[in-house]
Amino acid sequence: MENFNRLSLNQITTEKWNLREAVEGCVRAGIPWIAPWRHKVEELGLKESKKLIQDAGLQVSSLCRGGMFPALSRAEREKRIDDNKRAVEEAAELGTDVLVLVCGPSADKNIDGARKMVADGIEQLVPFAEGYGIKLAIEPLHPMYAAERSVVVSMNQANTLAEAYRPDQVGVVVDVFHVWWDPDLYNQINRAKGRILGFHVSDWIVPTPDMLMGRGMMGDGVIEIARIREAVEAAGYRGPIEVEIFNKAIWDQDGDYTLNQIKERYLSHVLVQPPIKIK
Repeated sequence: MENFNRLSLNQITTEKWNLREAVEGCVRAGIPWIAPWRHKVEELGLKESKKLIQDAGLQVSSLCRGGMFPALSRAEREKRIDDNKRAVEEAAELGTDVLVLVCGPSADKNIDGARKMVADGIEQLVPFAEGYGIKLAIEPLHPMYAAERSVVVSMNQANTLAEAYRPDQVGVVVDVFHVWWDPDLYNQINRAKGRILGFHVSDWIVPTPDMLMGRGMMGDGVIEIARIREAVEAAGYRGPIEVEIFNKAIWDQDGDYTLNQIKERYLSHVLVQPPIKIK
């Protein structure tokens, strides 16, 4: 088990499983951490989700997701702040101290204005989150997602936003799929020292089959995953390592097979340890 003591299943990787199935799968596979998504928690109910995870002996690495701050009207922006506050409460109830923020796209063509809305939204959310002991983890997405998911598209941007606050209030997520391309990546990881709140792994497939659903299993693409892990650890992060994969072929395969595949690839391409046969 010690080889896998940091391994976390980000629930989207087994999207066709509900939360109960994902928890039971982690128990069977000996994966000690899980990162639920809010829509899966909502399906089961917050209290029942908490009990299920606790009774299984799993730990919650993060809750995904808050964010989505930009909107055309003040009323809609306030509505989104309220939803983020609910996400903070859910994270605290589930027993994690990390809420992942996917910051949101521009509501119109004013991308600079959208980025200001993101900064303003985080500023409003910080004191509320602090009251619950929740850290806000800004996840920069790959630039190809700027129009649909996030106007925060680099580690530099995420660091700049986070540095307005204490490390125990706001930090960053390093997701290899989103940041591997950045020529300044290792400088920015070092800059984030002390405020890295999450590390997500998958791979970049060539040719990329789909903008959203094209992530690969670790080892099937071009990302130097182990090198990025070493840099993140050198910057002080020793927390859970989440496997987060959007890929219909992986979603369609047997979930237990996926978890065993994750364990094999985690050893060989994330930790880079001698391969062992996972039964």
